[in-house]
Amino acid sequence: MPRLIDVSDEVRAEIGDDEADRLLTGATAPAHYDCTSCRAPGDATLDPTATVLFVGEETAVLAFAHSRCIPSQVVPVAEEQLLGAVRSINQAPSAPVGPPAPFPGQASAPMPAPVPIPAPIPAPVAAAETTPAVLGVTCGLVLCKYGPHAGTPRAALVVEPTGPVGRPGSPNDRDHFADLLLEHGFGQVLDVDQPPAELRGWSVLMAMGQLHAVLQPAPGGGTLAWWQAHQPLQVTEAWRSAASNQGEVIMFAAPAGSVGRQPREDLLRQAVDHAARRGLLLGAVLPLAGT
Repeated sequence: MPRLIDVSDEVRAEIGDDEADRLLTGATAPAHYDCTSCRAPGDATLDPTATVLFVGEETAVLAFAHSRCIPSQVVPVAEEQLLGAVRSINQAPSAPVGPPAPFPGQASAPMPAPVPIPAPIPAPVAAAETTPAVLGVTCGLVLCKYGPHAGTPRAALVVEPTGPVGRPGSPNDRDHFADLLLEHGFGQVLDVDQPPAELRGWSVLMAMGQLHAVLQPAPGGGTLAWWQAHQPLQVTEAWRSAASNQGEVIMFAAPAGSVGRQPREDLLRQAVDHAARRGLLLGAVLPLAGT
């Protein structure tokens, strides 16, 4: 039975015309699926449905989403992260409803449903400029009194190194974290109620409902990971919903010791406000990449 499926030109280029046509006619597309963006059930015979292709170096996973949630698109994902998701699904005692359709020569697996966990979320090793640093990344919701989403919970990341971040050739006792971010276009945040400006070229990568990376422009074009999770990080349903609905994430950053690890969102907000009042908080609004 034909499906109400949209296959974008970039997805068609990846999977080929023959497979795209089989999806459109319903030969390889499931009638029912779990939306890879909002996780709600979808019916491809009734609901306009978008194809979303997660692509690693050698592996690809085709998923489906409500067209009202996200458009058909290709989402680059680190190969190990994609294989890790496949392994975790294959080892699970039961698979979630609505596996994506396979296509010739590439692996496929159902999209794992995220499990809400409380903030803060620990972060693995990241790179700031050319100096390795360990970054702490906390996911939380923030209310801003001004801006286009005033009074609406907004998805935010709070990034803080566990120690000073150096610059090659500079004294080791100086922390250059704030300087490096300012050079990349982040701005000083004096009032958390006033959201920072959007930073073009940077983005937050979500894939399969999980947080994967913060991307920055690459010198030769394209993007590269400024911070990337060793394994995908689960986020709460409320955080993912806010990020998806608004298509963006607020990133706040502060030097080591400015915010600290807070056990609750209200305490995190107090710590971020305090860092802003002391002139230690930087920020930018980053578009959401992926789902």
